[in-house]
Amino acid sequence: MAEVKIGDRVTAIYKTGKYIGEVTDIRPQHYLVRVLAVLKHPMQGDLHNPKEADVMLFHERRALAYREQTNVPKQMVKPFSEEIPDYKDSLQIALDKMRTELEGDSSPWAEQSIRNLDSLEKDYFK
Repeated sequence: MAEVKIGDRVTAIYKTGKYIGEVTDIRPQHYLVRVLAVLKHPMQGDLHNPKEADVMLFHERRALAYREQTNVPKQMVKPFSEEIPDYKDSLQIALDKMRTELEGDSSPWAEQSIRNLDSLEKDYFK
């Protein structure tokens, strides 16, 4: 992979979400990435028990906010050279895509995930 430098535009996978961002610092094991757009909304529920609804706490997982910075392991960062979409537009597209995927699944996990997404969407776009 080409060397990533401060200021480079990248895709970054953080937990179960995928983002477009800009590298703002380079650390020994991570890049500090400033979020500019959302490519994939994080999955809902317990990360340690994926796709399970019967867990102690079913987490509502928000997408990282516009210009929020996060440490991303170096192996989860790739160069990005396309046009960067508007953050809110990209967030809506990512939510819609995840909702469509979940609507094809009749499991309790998918149903709870859709409820979480509905709640998040109201908060994101108020």
